[in-house]
Amino acid sequence: MPLRLIFMGTPDFAVPTLVEIVGRGHEVAAVYTRAPKPAGRGMETQPTPVEREARRFGLPVHTPTSLRTPEAVAAFKAHGADAAVVVAYGIILPKPILDAVPLGCFNLHASLLPRWRGAAPINRAVMAGDRETGVAVMRMEEGLDTGPIAMERRVPIPPDMTAGQMHDALARLGADLMVGALSALERSSLALTPQPTDGVTYAAKLTNAETRIDWLRPAQEVHDHIRGLSPFPGAWCELAIDGKPTRLKILRTTVAVGSAPPGTLVDEAFTVACGEGAVRVLELQRAGRQAMKAEDFLRGQPLKHGTTLS
Repeated sequence: MPLRLIFMGTPDFAVPTLVEIVGRGHEVAAVYTRAPKPAGRGMETQPTPVEREARRFGLPVHTPTSLRTPEAVAAFKAHGADAAVVVAYGIILPKPILDAVPLGCFNLHASLLPRWRGAAPINRAVMAGDRETGVAVMRMEEGLDTGPIAMERRVPIPPDMTAGQMHDALARLGADLMVGALSALERSSLALTPQPTDGVTYAAKLTNAETRIDWLRPAQEVHDHIRGLSPFPGAWCELAIDGKPTRLKILRTTVAVGSAPPGTLVDEAFTVACGEGAVRVLELQRAGRQAMKAEDFLRGQPLKHGTTLS
């Protein structure tokens, strides 16, 4: 029989899983998501992507600011769900919530656990130059992404793939994996495997302090840093345009050949020297403007060999 579920998620990454769960005939008793926040130029209150999708399906939506009160726990239990599905919800689930559904709370995590536990697994995997990543479904415990693994699926990370591209691929893959895990849970055949104790790494939340490009690093590291932050929050540098320092968000690069002082253009095709080797800029964005290909930028703003970026 289909399961009665509580779905808990917030960003775009969680939407494909919600869609798949509904499409497979499971009963979604409630959707929990973060409260709407002001966004956009007019700073109008915007519902989360998960809330928008839940409303489209006519599902009841809850946006508590905390799950730690007795009232929140009682309301959670009152849904009478068999299990909860959690995908990038953004609020820590306390033990009374984890224990409130008989079959448990199952989290979809965008890494191959125990590597990259934490907040930014996709970005960190790409930034580190990992050659593969994946998605995992785990039964949640109180620890940070420490629960036993129910299912996982591996995928390669192509050398020029951005974090944004990997995000979209893993969202689709993760949705399929989660409904597979729920099918096994229905049949009482879902096997859980404890996570290995070796190889634990943490995917710390991204900070503004680490977004500036360091041209002193080797070209491969610079390339991985840029693609790991693309498209958001974006790695950036400064270029003097009309005598004024102008911030450029660099969105796509490729490793290239060239030698010059780090941060210096080695040609007029936007190839920038690094501590070792060089990278060629393929796509960029000026503040307040649309992203554009480097060749289009250069038509309006030609750059000379030897120009320095900081």
